[in-house]
Amino acid sequence: MPPRITEADVLGALRPIVDPDFGKSIVDLGFVKNLRIDSGRVSFTIELTTPACPVKGEFERAARERVAALPGVEGVEVTMTANTRGRAVAPATPQGAILPGVRNTIAVASGKGGVGKSTVAVNLAIALRDTGASVAILDADVYGPSLQLMLGVSARPRTIERRILPNEAYGMKIMSMGFFVSDDSPVIWRGPMVHGLISQFLKDVEWGPLDYLVIDLPPGTGDAALTLTQMAPLSGAVIVTTANDLSLIDARKGLKMFEKVNVPVLGIIENLSYFTPPDLPDRKYPIFGEGGGERTAKELGVEFLGQVPIDPRVSVGNDAGEPIVASVPDSDAARALREIAGRIARKLAVLASEAPAVADANIEWVS
Repeated sequence: MPPRITEADVLGALRPIVDPDFGKSIVDLGFVKNLRIDSGRVSFTIELTTPACPVKGEFERAARERVAALPGVEGVEVTMTANTRGRAVAPATPQGAILPGVRNTIAVASGKGGVGKSTVAVNLAIALRDTGASVAILDADVYGPSLQLMLGVSARPRTIERRILPNEAYGMKIMSMGFFVSDDSPVIWRGPMVHGLISQFLKDVEWGPLDYLVIDLPPGTGDAALTLTQMAPLSGAVIVTTANDLSLIDARKGLKMFEKVNVPVLGIIENLSYFTPPDLPDRKYPIFGEGGGERTAKELGVEFLGQVPIDPRVSVGNDAGEPIVASVPDSDAARALREIAGRIARKLAVLASEAPAVADANIEWVS
């Protein structure tokens, strides 16, 4: 008679598999679910905290091999799934709920314009969507919206019963002020008007259930950025900069803004880091400086999320509504953005497991 396989045997075989982000066994973390043993056949599910887990394939292979090595096991079926974790959503205000159903809200910010923040935001959103997550992106730059161009969408959103239905592109929901103004119409608004528009985007848009909402903040620390950091239940923020000193000085200001409103800074992304000529693939030319983003991250005690190289196809794709992660997925820039998106998703999952419930989204700004 073959040895009898028990649940304890299977869990014992899986216990040495450790999640690198949490530093604990997948068994102790509760990732192993739906364990079934039928004679010599064993099946179970490994449920990760994000579909962007970089070791998903390694987990599956190790789990299959370890359980198959148990005496009496004749077959192993491993199902890999993900249940994206998110920080607790702040309670609704008397004026209405803020982003109900959104598990993670990521602010993409920069201290100054011209560093490619919107490009990074759009491509991060697509990279997260490619992992299987449900994703939307909000263009909160009310003075210079660009999302409609970069994603090739121009239709005015529809409304149903006073709810705004976002446009869609690349499998994502999209909202931007650019859908409501013509290309040559200047947006001349004072602070209270900006506050009202941002509030409407957060409360009146039918975002639905989402794993990630990426918010492309306007550059600097003006009215729109402050309104969003005060109103939205932000899970975390990333700062986009280039390696030159001027950009890094302004990046520090943006980071301090998030610290004042208790929004976790997930890290710094250095965009336009270097250029590699097609005919010299082993060369890297740091046109805007070298190593500045990493040094600044170290000085400020935040993670350096990575470098994105210069690629002329990025700007060509932006003008054509074809972000590089979708149009040239095997490019160095696209690979770098996918890796950064994975790091962001995993950091959010760890934060979600550690963070207490959010008390209130209405934070009073202090200088």
